[in-house]
Amino acid sequence: MQRLFLRHILADGARIEADRGQANYLLNVLRLKDGDFVLVFNGSDGEWLARIVSNGRRDCALQLMERMRDQTEPNDLMYMFAPLKHARLDYMVQKAVEMGAGSLKPVITRHTQSTRVNLERMEANVIEAAEQCGVLCVPEVLAPQPLSDVLAVWPEAQPGRRLLFCDEAEGTQNPLLALAQMKEKGTPPLAVLIGPEGGFSEEERAELRALDFVTPIPLGPRILRADTAAVAALTIIQATLGDWR
Repeated sequence: MQRLFLRHILADGARIEADRGQANYLLNVLRLKDGDFVLVFNGSDGEWLARIVSNGRRDCALQLMERMRDQTEPNDLMYMFAPLKHARLDYMVQKAVEMGAGSLKPVITRHTQSTRVNLERMEANVIEAAEQCGVLCVPEVLAPQPLSDVLAVWPEAQPGRRLLFCDEAEGTQNPLLALAQMKEKGTPPLAVLIGPEGGFSEEERAELRALDFVTPIPLGPRILRADTAAVAALTIIQATLGDWR
């Protein structure tokens, strides 16, 4: 059944007017009809079965029938990344949502390809991925910042959160060793940092490695593209320390 994200309070018996884009998507793209059903969610009130009440092919409302799933707790994994360009950034954002990131934060590094980030486009990709993948908690899109600024306030802004720094120059090839050691001590809140296509500068690597809240991890023997590294890192982290266990 199709899922649709709504920016409305969802409650028993509510009737919600679809906006023009949503009505066009339901009636003309999906070719749903009056009386058909969809699933709707808003990120806070669970998932609801809704019946389409249409008025022609341009306008419709959604009549909420019953709650199908209770709201889940938001994921706590923060995904931090150097922005890419256009389609590759879209792909990266969608995969991060699928992999269970709870928030997405662009960070500007020395070798970042694109320092301008379209947050509205990012949010649209987050919502689309959540709709397609059965996600109830929509990840938060955070404003971009220079990496040095993020690190300077980390202990106050992210108390107790450990930053997993995906370092292509790490001396080993197996990330499981560092993650296993962390697991033995009890898993803290986590953030994962993926660098740009050109990698981190030596100054950035030195700064990261000097911080006591940072754990460097490798991602195997090959240099990965940034969007591939995102999927690889999130898979390993979720399987060892996250919600895949």
